[in-house]
Amino acid sequence: MLNPDLENELPSQNNVLTLKQDGYRTITLNRPEALNAFTRQLHAELIDALRAAEADDACRAVLLTGTGRGFCAGQDLTERVFVDGVAPDLSENLVERYNPLVSFIRSMRLPVVAAVNGVAAGAGASLALACDIVVAGKSAKFIQSFSRIGLIPDSGGTWTLPRLVGDARARAMFMLAQSVDAGQAAEWGMIWRCVDDAVLMDEASAVCRQLASTPGAAIKLIKQALDQAATNSFENQLALEAELQREAGVHPEYRISVEAFRNKPAKA
Repeated sequence: MLNPDLENELPSQNNVLTLKQDGYRTITLNRPEALNAFTRQLHAELIDALRAAEADDACRAVLLTGTGRGFCAGQDLTERVFVDGVAPDLSENLVERYNPLVSFIRSMRLPVVAAVNGVAAGAGASLALACDIVVAGKSAKFIQSFSRIGLIPDSGGTWTLPRLVGDARARAMFMLAQSVDAGQAAEWGMIWRCVDDAVLMDEASAVCRQLASTPGAAIKLIKQALDQAATNSFENQLALEAELQREAGVHPEYRISVEAFRNKPAKA
């Protein structure tokens, strides 16, 4: 059952719901009848919800989840209409929708926490792994299902997954399209944590509350450093750290945090 407090960013929206909470927003994919599979409309509403969160100075983190039995089953194949004699160009859908979506999540100033409930398949798995921190319920499963329908992984999956689990595991997941449960995903380092289904949202919300209390400038710069580390040499990364540390140090949050630390009462 949906939380009655969930409200849409715009009255016309219903595929994505946003709940404004103290310091963060919960954004919920809301097509439970289709395991929250992507449609054009869901894409549009999700990117709008993320942009609205990014633009809200009171928002310090985003919690992304899905209603019902699944997080996201990937592309809704009922939108795929074949015309005799015309080969579909799937790159258009990636360039216009999926690529901008995952790129925006990676580049947001806000940390994005995925609370994965149930299945995360295809682009749904890639969506979850594009988030900064992934918490999954024990019943969750990650399935790179592209090869089953004759496609390659997309939405950044071929970049993200090998970096998380290594080349050998990524190749097997992509080619065999076998599901990996949340416990195994946590053991492999594919996600941060596996928790009981009953406490999934409580645990993910606690992560968002902690992030919301952390200096936001530092979180933004940490995201930037980690993303560039994937292609930087060690020496270039050292130079980047120095540059970003300089930027962090001149931000007012640094002085405020240090003064708060100094003024903490000593423990008895």
